[in-house]
Amino acid sequence: MKQYLIKDMNYKKNDGGFCIPYREVLNPRQYEAVTTLEGPLLVIAGAGSGKTRTLTYRVARLVEEGVAPGSILLLTFTRKAAQEMLHRATQLLDRRCEGVAGGTFHSFANLILRRYAERVGFPSGFNILDRGDAQDVINLLRSRLGLNSTARRFPHKATIADIYGKAANKLVPIEEVILADYPHFATEIQDLLRLWDAYKVYKKQYFMMDYDDLLSYFKALLENNEDVRDRLSHKYRYIMVDEYQDTNKLQADIVKLLATPHQNIMVVGDDSQSIYSFRGANFGNIIDFPRVFPGTKIIKLEENYRSTQHILNVANAIIDRAQKKYTKVLFTRKDGGAPPALVMAENEHMQSKFVVQKICELREQGVPLEEMAVLFRYSYHSFDLEIELNKMNIPFIKVGGFKFMESAHIKDLLAHMKILANPHDSVSWHRVLLLLENIGPKGADEIFQAVVSSGLGIRGLASMKPRPRYAKSLERLKHELEDLARNNLPIAEIGARLLRYYQPILEKKYDDYPRRAKDLEHLLAVMERYTNMEIFLSDMALEPPSASVNNTLAPDYDDEQLVLSTIHSAKGLEWHTVFIIWALEGRFPANYAMRNDDDIEEELRLMYVAATRAKENLFFTYPANTYDRISGMALSGPSRFIEGISQDILEPWSLVNERDDEYLDW
Repeated sequence: MKQYLIKDMNYKKNDGGFCIPYREVLNPRQYEAVTTLEGPLLVIAGAGSGKTRTLTYRVARLVEEGVAPGSILLLTFTRKAAQEMLHRATQLLDRRCEGVAGGTFHSFANLILRRYAERVGFPSGFNILDRGDAQDVINLLRSRLGLNSTARRFPHKATIADIYGKAANKLVPIEEVILADYPHFATEIQDLLRLWDAYKVYKKQYFMMDYDDLLSYFKALLENNEDVRDRLSHKYRYIMVDEYQDTNKLQADIVKLLATPHQNIMVVGDDSQSIYSFRGANFGNIIDFPRVFPGTKIIKLEENYRSTQHILNVANAIIDRAQKKYTKVLFTRKDGGAPPALVMAENEHMQSKFVVQKICELREQGVPLEEMAVLFRYSYHSFDLEIELNKMNIPFIKVGGFKFMESAHIKDLLAHMKILANPHDSVSWHRVLLLLENIGPKGADEIFQAVVSSGLGIRGLASMKPRPRYAKSLERLKHELEDLARNNLPIAEIGARLLRYYQPILEKKYDDYPRRAKDLEHLLAVMERYTNMEIFLSDMALEPPSASVNNTLAPDYDDEQLVLSTIHSAKGLEWHTVFIIWALEGRFPANYAMRNDDDIEEELRLMYVAATRAKENLFFTYPANTYDRISGMALSGPSRFIEGISQDILEPWSLVNERDDEYLDW
């Protein structure tokens, strides 16, 4: 008879009495990071050095040491990352690890603000504006303030939202952002400030927060309410933050407010991979951490488990040129591999032909297409390559494009649900009403104002007399919303009811409605996992599905697809073979990216990130005869970030057309 052993969780077996043999399964630096539990700790985790593994084992170690799981807070940049770490910790140890609080900064802020919303002037049932909705509110207020005249060059709604977002996340005045990043709009500063004031008032009036508000109000809550701050600091006595190099000033201040009383703060990151300043990430957060938390212990993870030493030699040579850094040297115990190549092509077309031919060769040698990636600094860099790939019938996927939650049909359905959750949500009301025939912006605003003025919520629709031209369609909407508001139905059933209501609108509005209907069915499947409307809507705003069904279905021809990606989108990923195209001075870095030393340093880190995505093969390519129309200059040399690297480390290749010499000099 087969026997199954039930573990005694109170029995500690090894490694000094612990269930997990930490010293055996971790390298010395990882072990030191995992077992340093008290005081401020900065872990500089080089690319491919087991950062996730270290965080996972540290969660387990804290629990094994007797720390209450609910006292541990793990902050990451995606909910998926937090869930994966806690799932692994649970598998390593036991289900106690499921009690650890884990999530993103925004989701954690949302959780706390729901409890203390009144302290910052909001009801607990506030709605969260996604980026598109926030831009729509800005556009509405822009029009109301008379700032949409075609006679002047006023920023578009997306630009305005970016300006406000940067100011919030960097904790700097709006005028400072405009003068630094948008100096051509300096004459519009006063009107942009006026619009900002109107935007703040509007959100409070209709109980809405945008993404940046979640962090801003959370920080204000901690700063202005000592009892709340003390309660949270006492509850979360052990705080860990992943990818600390990507935090902005606002997030760093929140961490400081939460961790200062007990100082048990561990942050993990790689200064060499700080590449998101355009999103407000502050490189100084990881550099200044020891100053902010005196007595910080610094541990460097330098053993790489991803790449060959040949690739690491190039990566080390690249990052050695950085002026501001925590010095580290990546090494590996992996053997073999070929030296990375620096490939000079005569022009862009020759560059594309080389990449395609090499991909075909590697494919014949058994490397699957999905294990190869072509990376580039800007999206347009791949246009010529895409043409060549199509000619050769090589399937590829290009990272980026419209995301699932940004699709109009998804936003349409969710707008109906947001109204049920918060009848004061002006953005959702306008979206829903504008779907109805014969209702324009003016009519939608009249109906919304009537509903709000009635004080009856959804039932306020019944209190107004609709105009004949849209009475029938409005009656249909009123009947559906009132019925759903009366009955306490499961989330998925509410979604299914609304989808039946929305189906005729979908079919009339979109020619490709069958494809969009599949997206909506996918959304209903997501709803099945939820029992609370507020949590569902918050998750859809903060951690939505990333792609539509249309983009995730396997193509007819093959499951394999080559990956084309910007370097920013490739961070955190890895492939057997990586091509970095347009590694040309003047393109990477671009001439206009050379405004100051900080910009150049970030471009250098981008090149480092790109290089460290490769496991076995790495190719840098550049077209040597390129004319830059903007500067009037001929571009011909490799990027400054790789130029001059020893040929023993980075092997130079030249391409020769077979029609001329009947061979390729590779």
